[in-house]
Amino acid sequence: MTLIQLLFLDIVVILAAARFLGAAAVRLGQPRVIGEITAGLVLGPTVLGQLAGDAVFPATAIPGLKSLAAVGLTLFMCVVGMEMDHRVLRGRTRVVTGLAAISTLVPLALGCAFAVWLAPEYADGDTLPFVLFMGVAVSATAFPVLARILADRGMQQTLLGGIALSAAALIDIVAYSLLSVAVALGSASGAEAWRLVLIPVYIAVLVAVVRPLLRRLADTSEPLPYLLLGLFASSFVTEWLGIHYIFGAFAFGAVMPRDEAFLRRMRERLEPAVLLLLPMFFAVTGLTVDLTKLQLDDVGVLVVIMAISVFGKLGGGYVAGRLCGIPHRGAATLGALVNARGLTELVILSVGLEQGLIGHELYAVLLVMALVTTVMTGPLLSLFHPVSRTGANLVKQGEGQGEGEGEGQSEGAAARDRTEGANAP
Repeated sequence: MTLIQLLFLDIVVILAAARFLGAAAVRLGQPRVIGEITAGLVLGPTVLGQLAGDAVFPATAIPGLKSLAAVGLTLFMCVVGMEMDHRVLRGRTRVVTGLAAISTLVPLALGCAFAVWLAPEYADGDTLPFVLFMGVAVSATAFPVLARILADRGMQQTLLGGIALSAAALIDIVAYSLLSVAVALGSASGAEAWRLVLIPVYIAVLVAVVRPLLRRLADTSEPLPYLLLGLFASSFVTEWLGIHYIFGAFAFGAVMPRDEAFLRRMRERLEPAVLLLLPMFFAVTGLTVDLTKLQLDDVGVLVVIMAISVFGKLGGGYVAGRLCGIPHRGAATLGALVNARGLTELVILSVGLEQGLIGHELYAVLLVMALVTTVMTGPLLSLFHPVSRTGANLVKQGEGQGEGEGEGQSEGAAARDRTEGANAP
């Protein structure tokens, strides 16, 4: 079989497995991404590799699949950046920033502390980048997956859903920013570390030059070719700077004009390519993980990481909600929502593995954590926020949530009044 024949066969196998297991996950009440990630694990050495060795995915086919995965991930990160909008904070700044801050800082601090203990055995490079990466890995929240979970449960128009999604967007920005610092620290000892000083120049060009050009392109009839040109150029620059190509894609999407019609049109044009290529990323993820090789010590590390991740997110989200005056059940719902990690975690882990911040054993442990915490979201929502109660909580995002409420009523009290119908014990 020629290499091109093998590549096309692998694409067929990957898309079929992603489609089948993604549909199965939806039928089980889970996000489609859970099935697609599982498909990657099934196709890798954990399952298929034990049966067929490398007959289906030999080493010669991996570089081609990784290239497709990189293109798919670049397009996806651009879409994520496009969906980040500072206006989501409008009218609920304190509760959103409080939720984002506490549910990030608690697991971040716990993760960094545990990483200091892990570093002598698991750090492949310098300790500081490893410690920061581990803190980021356990404190991330999956903004794209959370959006799908809220839509599937009809919570996207509720106050709790709006708060959680806004906080997840903010958490993602913080997570990617800290991840870029970890990557920069990890590469700072290299011969090309001087390039890092050009990062402010790159940001300035994006804001002062690229953003105005994008505003002008928004009024043209066919802006997509120019957008793709700018997107991949931005990814090339950040990869050359030493902070990974996903940050270039994310930043390029983030500086696009906040014109809803334009953004919707671009998402519709990009999403078919993302649907085709993103499963390649899941497959490559699975091909690099062999869960059968986890040792007893790794299982112990997994237990501690799970405890840190779940306690940090659930507990942090709950405490933040209560401090803002949200009732018990609503605060627990917020904690359950920000505990979902999904695709954001996979992106972070893939960057860490590619940059040598973690090894394959810890990568496998963190991947299991990402899957379990995302799977937990549905059952926890059923416990804290049953579907039958959702109708009582259909408060439109932004409705009556202006900052002026603070003049006669605290934001926490306002939130409590709006959520008490759906969240009473």
